[in-house]
Amino acid sequence: MTSTTTLAAPARKSRAGAAGRLLGGSALLGVLGFATFVALLEVVPRIGLVSPDYLPPASRIGVALAELVGEASFWTALGDTVRGWFLGLVIAVVLGIAVGFVIGTVPVLREFTASTIEFLRPIPSVALIPLAVLVFGTDLRSVLLLVVYASFWQVLVQVLYGVQDVDPVAQETARTFGLDRWARMRHVTWPTALPYVLTGVRLAAAVALILAITAELIIGAPGLGNEIGVAQSGGAIPRMYALVIVTGLLGVAVNVLARRLERWLLSWHPSLRREVAA
Repeated sequence: MTSTTTLAAPARKSRAGAAGRLLGGSALLGVLGFATFVALLEVVPRIGLVSPDYLPPASRIGVALAELVGEASFWTALGDTVRGWFLGLVIAVVLGIAVGFVIGTVPVLREFTASTIEFLRPIPSVALIPLAVLVFGTDLRSVLLLVVYASFWQVLVQVLYGVQDVDPVAQETARTFGLDRWARMRHVTWPTALPYVLTGVRLAAAVALILAITAELIIGAPGLGNEIGVAQSGGAIPRMYALVIVTGLLGVAVNVLARRLERWLLSWHPSLRREVAA
């Protein structure tokens, strides 16, 4: 027993060291890739492959980005975008989980709504822009309508998959032990569906951000999208690209936060433990 333990400890340390080296190498490659992209963005306009009027060098975009950071209007627009994204995402997640569990746990209801869901889900949210403007105008409610509609389906479909994946044997065992419907939902259905739910939340977070900025750009609602449209129409091309970079950084932040939330809530899940152990 002692020799087995002695041999296993170095093996675990070796795997941990290899994982650390792999993560460190991936991060270094990511930094090098981004630096290469920035260098190309600087060189391509300067050697005339693309007109600087359409694609300014990275240095000019960087100057415009630094100027943005010092403007109060920029932070107001950023706050408007984040508010529309967050509120829309929360509404979509709550509705998606509630409706998904109701439909998923009632087989007849699931069959009854399947064709309707498949019909409504592929409709692009941007097709609802005329309706949103007609009903709510160009304020936050129009943004929320588009964000909620697009994000709701991401969550709903994943919840339906998660509920369907529940082991029937586990359900029957819980029923045999006298657990009522809510207890079975809490102790059997929810733990099985949670990984699917969090996948839906992660997908919905990205979609919600895309729709929030798109709505602001097309409708003219306050936010980063509206600022991009104003910069483009005013000929402030470096400022426009700087705003686009901000939206990209915001998307990266949303994705990182969603993944961290997923890892935190699923720290008990076997798949995550295997991933960490590998």
